[in-house]
Amino acid sequence: MKKYVSILLIIAAFFTIAPSAGAFDLGDVVKTVAVGAVGGYAVSKLAPQLNDFINTITFQNGVKYQGYTKVVPIVSLGDGAKVGAAQVGAATKSALDATKAVAQLEGKFSSIRATALIPINSTNPLKGVKRVAGVGVTAIIDVKL
Repeated sequence: MKKYVSILLIIAAFFTIAPSAGAFDLGDVVKTVAVGAVGGYAVSKLAPQLNDFINTITFQNGVKYQGYTKVVPIVSLGDGAKVGAAQVGAATKSALDATKAVAQLEGKFSSIRATALIPINSTNPLKGVKRVAGVGVTAIIDVKL
């Protein structure tokens, strides 16, 4: 448990320091990579425990997912870097295994803002990604910093 608390403290420290990163003359690219690396590492280390936690709370409330689930990082495409995680669910293990992340796309139409969460087959959107058929997002995980 101490290891997981340490990971969360590292993330919190990074986000405390990151807003003042301009004083160190860090570019947006470096900040984006750092946020993604720290967040991705934390998600990968905590994923099994987060998945069990979500499955426990949904079971306790009578809405347990009937299939396979796991927690993956959310990859934001567009405005700045964000760190997040999502639980995805699928009826088949092969579809779940193919899912490596959830892409978060945001758009605005007039005064309406929308966020699309799409299960994808890669954690690196620069390499090109494909939507994984038969997989849906069942929960969003965020950490208050």
